[in-house]
This record gives sequence, structure tokens and C-alpha cells, in this order.
Amino acid sequence: MIIRSVELETVCGITSTLPVNTKPEFAFAGKSNVGKSSLINSLMNRKSFARTSSQPGKTQTINFYNINDALYYVDLPGYGYAKVALEVKAKWGKMIENYLHKSPMLKCVFLLIDIRHEPSENDKTMYNWVVHNGYHPVIIATKLDKLKRSQVQKHVKMVRTGLGLGSEDILIPFSAETKQGREEIWALIDEITNSLDKE
Repeated sequence: MIIRSVELETVCGITSTLPVNTKPEFAFAGKSNVGKSSLINSLMNRKSFARTSSQPGKTQTINFYNINDALYYVDLPGYGYAKVALEVKAKWGKMIENYLHKSPMLKCVFLLIDIRHEPSENDKTMYNWVVHNGYHPVIIATKLDKLKRSQVQKHVKMVRTGLGLGSEDILIPFSAETKQGREEIWALIDEITNSLDKE
């Protein structure tokens, strides 16, 4: 995928109304500090367009990035961050659920899981929640560069087992450092977008 233009078009807070978009949307969900902004920057071919932060829980809005005037990357607030008040967490949850329920242009949800660790309860809850809302999330196993090559298969299996994935479920190992996995994610987005054009 050649990235010609990137624009942060809409930022939705807890009280905002979701935009009515006419282009396909690809949403990115994951717990705080799993590398969501780094992945989105990599997929936008930009160094720091999506703000990365060492402070978890930084993304508190739903951010819509217009890519090539053809589709949207949608950055959802990170979940599972302990220092956020429960009341705020509940509002974020409602905001994400509202988006999953109501956006007719949402075509795919990418769920980011840290490949180094077994999926947490929060990860499993989010996975089940996305499935419950009628989507088959594509799992992006981040921080691949932190593993030795010999460990990768074992950890992929651990993530698959932890989430209860079937053989048809897609899992793509990804590294923001080496960009491994990026072409696969782009190819998947292209495939989904192209299939929509044929409808």
C-alpha cells in the first residue's frame, strides 16, 4: 500500500457524536502500552503522526485518520489501564461499544496483543466483546522484535490458545522496530477494501 496522504480528520470524545463516514473504517484496539500508536504510525508510513507515549492511557478519544482519501484508520482508546478512574473507564467502554455497534463503515477490527505474554483477562474480555459485536478480530501480536526468533512459534501458539482462536482466525506477528508484519496488514486492508469495491 502506498500512503499518499494522511489526515487526522475527526477526534471523538466521550460526549461527541460519531462522524458519518462513507469510506471503509479499520479500527485498532488494544490495551494501554501495547504499541497501538507505533503500529498506526507504521501503517501510515509516518514517524509520529499518531502520538506515542510512555504514559499508558494517553489515547482518550476515538481518532479517525483519513488515509489516501480512500479509507480510515480508527484509533480506539487503550483499555485496562489501572490509573484511570472506573467511571472514566466505564465511559470509554460505552464509547467503544457505541462505535462498534453503530458504525456502518467499520469493516475490520485489529486487536493488538503483546506477543511476549499470555493474553490478560482484559485482552480476553476485549476479544470476546468484539466477537459479540459481530466482528472477527484480526490479532496483531506486537513487540515481535523483543523475542528471539526461536521463541516466536511458541508465543504465537500461546496467544492463539489464550484467546481460544480457531485455525481460520488470523494472527499477524508485528514489530514496529523492524516493520515485520506491516506488508501483511496492508495486504489484508487492501483485500477487504477491494472486495468492497466489487460489491
